[in-house]
Amino acid sequence: MALLLRDVTIGFTGRRADVRVEGRRLVAVEPPGLPADGAEVVDGNGGTLLPGLVDAHAHLLQWASSRQRVSLAGATSAAHAAELIAAAGPKPGELLQGAGFHAALWPDRPHRTLLDHVLPDQPVALFSNDLHTLWLSSAAMRMMNVDHPTGVFIEDECMALTAALPSPSTDITDRWVLAATEAAAARGITTIADYEYTDTIADWRRRGTPATRIRCVIAKFLLDETIERGLRTGAPAGDLLTVGPLKIFMDGSLNTRTAYCHDHYPDGTYHGELLEPLDQLLPVLRKAVDNGIGLALHAIGDRANTLALDAFDHLGVGGRIEHAQLLDPADVPRFAALGVVAGVQPAHQPDDRDAADRHWAGRTDRAYAFGSLHRAGATLEFGSDAPVATLDPWEAISAAVTRTDDDRPGWHPEQSLPLAVAVAASTGGRGTSVAAGDPADLVLAGRDLTGLPPSELRDLPIQATVLDGRLTHRA
Repeated sequence: MALLLRDVTIGFTGRRADVRVEGRRLVAVEPPGLPADGAEVVDGNGGTLLPGLVDAHAHLLQWASSRQRVSLAGATSAAHAAELIAAAGPKPGELLQGAGFHAALWPDRPHRTLLDHVLPDQPVALFSNDLHTLWLSSAAMRMMNVDHPTGVFIEDECMALTAALPSPSTDITDRWVLAATEAAAARGITTIADYEYTDTIADWRRRGTPATRIRCVIAKFLLDETIERGLRTGAPAGDLLTVGPLKIFMDGSLNTRTAYCHDHYPDGTYHGELLEPLDQLLPVLRKAVDNGIGLALHAIGDRANTLALDAFDHLGVGGRIEHAQLLDPADVPRFAALGVVAGVQPAHQPDDRDAADRHWAGRTDRAYAFGSLHRAGATLEFGSDAPVATLDPWEAISAAVTRTDDDRPGWHPEQSLPLAVAVAASTGGRGTSVAAGDPADLVLAGRDLTGLPPSELRDLPIQATVLDGRLTHRA
């Protein structure tokens, strides 16, 4: 079935056109007036037509699951978080789950006894907003057959326990995940890189057809199996599926205070956690590279980013650094020089500004340094890290442009990006324009973005999303 996108504005050019799609390609971009000739017509009314948007970093099962959990985003203390989860419970015989808490600014610390007090004998699992902390009640620890003095697990222990928690049947969670891709398509997304810590390829082959393309990222524990299966980054893995890069954690996170930094945190001599010493990491990375598997290194603290860039330099290959939240100024030009993509999540910046001001005091001029990276020639690709932030590219674009999401002035506005640059960082390298012959992965925004007030970006209406030549969303 052909499509005719009538009276659209092409990117940021200001040019109005009709765009015809046949099969998987744009076949015509002409002045308004093209005949329908049997095509399905979508009236653009001057809205902006862009290449389909890409979320370059999300955790789709966790995002889909978080939509079912109790929100703790408004918790102002550990005690308050316990009160919020208590108000939602109890659920006898079930695991009660909450998500989205930010502990970095709390006056108290999470502890199992807080949960035990408000919900005796109720298994409770609470996930931090950055997914690097899992807080369990005593009953939940008994359910999981683990013991811990506080019930608060971070980094590797957190990841392992998160994967082992009881969950609904795969039939149910698969429906949740497919519905999440439909919600993503409704915001203009045509591709998502799934960074879930599972066998993403097997999961997606089981689930059926998503509403977006999926890049199936490889967890470290599956590297050898991936090599044995003959899979290489960029290769097809199924309908709308491709093999993604290998994900490796260099350090932790800001809100857990485990991001690995050159300078210590305010409470002493602690610099965060290096999760993988470079001499132990390099043989793993070399094995991946030698077998055609690309690299995506999680690095948040400036020292972790230095070491990640050192690894790429040593290997003589490019790749990705995911997050790149705090950078040594000397490392900024190394991204472009080494061919390393900065996979960043701009919506984290307004969420984390207060935690950064406290824990990275005196260094925040080089935190979430999107402007510096862009000016140095680095390739920026935006993601959400959902469920850490909402799986909505316009949240990221708005944060990159305005550096705020409330009534406060932009935080370090010198690190903001022009709108066209922010949009280009959300299209996976396709820029902001379209032309005949392009792949038919497209998004039609309901407004002309030229001159659009930044305050309207977050709620930008999406008229249509086209994936591989077919509509996946129509307003």
